Formats: sequence, C-alpha cells, structure tokens
Amino acid sequence: MTTPSLSFTHRFEPATAVGSPPLLLLHGTGGDESDLLPLSRAVSPGSALLSPRGPVLENGMPRFFRRLAEGVFDEADVRRRARDLAAFVAEARDAYGLAAPVALGFSNGANIAAALLLLHPGVLAGAALLRPMMPLAEPPAPNLTGTAVLMLSGMADPIVPAESAGRLASVLAGAGADVAHDIQPAGHGLGQADVTAVQAWMARMVGGEGAGARLRR
Repeated sequence: MTTPSLSFTHRFEPATAVGSPPLLLLHGTGGDESDLLPLSRAVSPGSALLSPRGPVLENGMPRFFRRLAEGVFDEADVRRRARDLAAFVAEARDAYGLAAPVALGFSNGANIAAALLLLHPGVLAGAALLRPMMPLAEPPAPNLTGTAVLMLSGMADPIVPAESAGRLASVLAGAGADVAHDIQPAGHGLGQADVTAVQAWMARMVGGEGAGARLRR
C-alpha cells in the first residue's frame, strides 16, 4: 500500500514469511517507492518491505539528497537527509512493528544507505549497496562491528569512480562492518548477476552466517 501518513511518502508490505528480515528499499535518481519492489521480492521472498520516496527533486526526479553536480554531493544536505531518514525508519518501526531493517539501495539510494551506516549506526541491521560511492569526504568513525554489508560495483560503471567505491568499502570495513565488495562485469545498471549475488548474501544473513567477512577490490 502507498501512504504519506508518516514523514516520508512510502509503500509498506507486511511480511509473509517468518524469519526474513524487513527490507528498507531505497531507489535511485528518478525512481520512486515502487521501483525496487520486484527486486526485493526476488532476493528476499516473504520480507516486510518499507519503501520511501526520496524527498528531494532534481529536475522533477526524486532523490534522497541534493547534489551540486554529477558525483559532487551537497554534504550538508546528505547529513540532514540521513538524519530525516533515520527518524522515518524509527517512525515506521513503531507504526508497523518492525525490527531494524536491512537496506537494499541502488545508486543514490545506496549512497544514502551508506550515509545512514556512517552517521547513524544501529538504524540498519545490514545493507546491500548496489553501485554505491562514498557519500562523505570526511566520514565519521562509527562502530559497525558485526553489521553485514554487501557492495556490488560495476567494472564499467561510468558514474561511480572505482576509487570512491573502494574507499567506501575500506571505511566500512575499518569501522568493523562485515563487508563483501564484489565487482560485477557490468555498468551502472543492474543485471541478473546482481540479483543472484544479493539472493545469496540474503540467504547467508537469514542463515546466520553474516556476509562471509570478505573485502574484495
């Protein structure tokens, strides 16, 4: 269902299976709260789905925070929007009776999920970040011990610099997160290999095996 009754316009679908973690779905630029529903159902059948719409408009396209140019983020806005999103997650957990969710974010959605991990540790139980980059020039040093993070980068991604994705992986791992950084033979768009990788990672999370404590560049 779609509802604007909390601080973000969003869709929520209740869980249909026991033991599957709730997912926080975070779309890319120009997407909306329906974009990642099919992917989420494929990678974690039965999970409760919480999917907010990015509140920032760029030429009419929803995003989760402002940018000054391609790849240049308004970091004050990143911090503000991460705080707002953390507050929304708390509202939604109370309203829908949810455990801490696992984020599933693509592009701009992956970047705001990374900002949540860095700025508000504990809000997320884990995160699958699809085509992410480092959202902050000088990130804080949170304690992310035991937090499972999957990063999927594209080898031929024209939008995300490999150095930025690698730095994010290193910063998260340095903060104690259980990071798996896989580089797909792909561009910025998603393909079946991404779906398969997230499915396997989610299955390990549900099985209590974490993300395998891998950090690959």
